[in-house]
Amino acid sequence: MNERLRDRFTDQLFKAILLLENEEECYRFFEDICTVNEIKSIAQRLEVAKMLKEGATYEEIAKVTGASTATISRVKRCLNYGADGYQLVLKRLGVG
Repeated sequence: MNERLRDRFTDQLFKAILLLENEEECYRFFEDICTVNEIKSIAQRLEVAKMLKEGATYEEIAKVTGASTATISRVKRCLNYGADGYQLVLKRLGVG
């Protein structure tokens, strides 16, 4: 885990997210705490990770998601060398 990320505010945020019980509560919380663009960017990165895991090309991913090649590369780097957060979530979503 990246120790530069961890502090009491981030701990509190993650604890709050873990208290959410369903999709509707997630929508309500994230709509209040993030901008629409922030939520869309996070969702886009997750879809990029999913498509990479499924073997899609950069071109296919860019066409479907609208992500730049820089974003796709960053997500791929996280999939290969990151903290395994994408791997954990994708596995639980039944991807790969």
